[in-house]
Amino acid sequence: MDFEKTVFVVNPHAGNGSTGKEWPRIGNMAWNLLGPFDTCLTGGPGDATRITREKLREGADRIICVGGDGTLNEVVNGFFDERGPLRPESVLGFLPNGTGCDFCRTMPIPTGHEASLLTVRENHVRTIDLGLIRYRDHQGNTTARYFHNIASFGLGGEVVDRVNRTSKACGPFLTFIWGTLASLFAYGGKEIRLRVDDGDEQTVNVLNIAVANGRYHGGGMLVAPDALTDDGLFHVTVIGAMPLPLVFWHLPKLYTGKIKTIRQVSIQNGRKVSAYSEQRVLLDVDGEQPGTLPAEVKIVPGALKMIMKRAV
Repeated sequence: MDFEKTVFVVNPHAGNGSTGKEWPRIGNMAWNLLGPFDTCLTGGPGDATRITREKLREGADRIICVGGDGTLNEVVNGFFDERGPLRPESVLGFLPNGTGCDFCRTMPIPTGHEASLLTVRENHVRTIDLGLIRYRDHQGNTTARYFHNIASFGLGGEVVDRVNRTSKACGPFLTFIWGTLASLFAYGGKEIRLRVDDGDEQTVNVLNIAVANGRYHGGGMLVAPDALTDDGLFHVTVIGAMPLPLVFWHLPKLYTGKIKTIRQVSIQNGRKVSAYSEQRVLLDVDGEQPGTLPAEVKIVPGALKMIMKRAV
């Protein structure tokens, strides 16, 4: 496919402000490797979604997101409105430059700027699934958004809320480790009513529940080791409540792929998930904290065309 119109959607605040400082150099490199393109800088929350929709309606063939997982989530949502896809033939590229970039741990998307741009130039396109979550926002309204990676409820929402209110200058791993440890001491187990597909409703006392399209979240936690982004299924990881010393004992297993060896963890597959709690349970949707339970989540198979490296 020949791209007549390419648009870079750049979050200058991503990566603790490093994206804005580095963009002139990245932009020059992109111009040399890809040819002419338009650049749109975001100014605040929601801008990336609004800009992406505008540019797709104006006929953009290729949108390149520059930022972290939160920016990517906004751009992904810009490919859709309440009626569905705006321009199904258009494709999404990603130049990771944020705090987390967990999606790149699952997908063959390089994190170096030149390598990312060369991948965009290669133009190998894969179709991926998305999740669509309906939830209660902080104003009490029912709203919906797509996610490319993972939606979780419980401790994950508490961690993201804490991380997003602090400096991220220490880098993703230390930032999320600090956020996790600080949140653990303040967190009480949440009782959640959970249903996967048309199965029986379970009442579970949990540390966290992850509804996973990708495999990693929280700065490198391998919470869904077997998840695939094109199998039409969520991998639902339920981490049951446990005493704090046991949490610290098992914490390294979240980074080494051994989460399935923890007795308090269960994983099941499904296409839709509903969750409700009488307690206030925060959400983590692709590294953002948009609201609380109750939530209904469904898989949207083959929803988005995305540029990434060819499988070797």
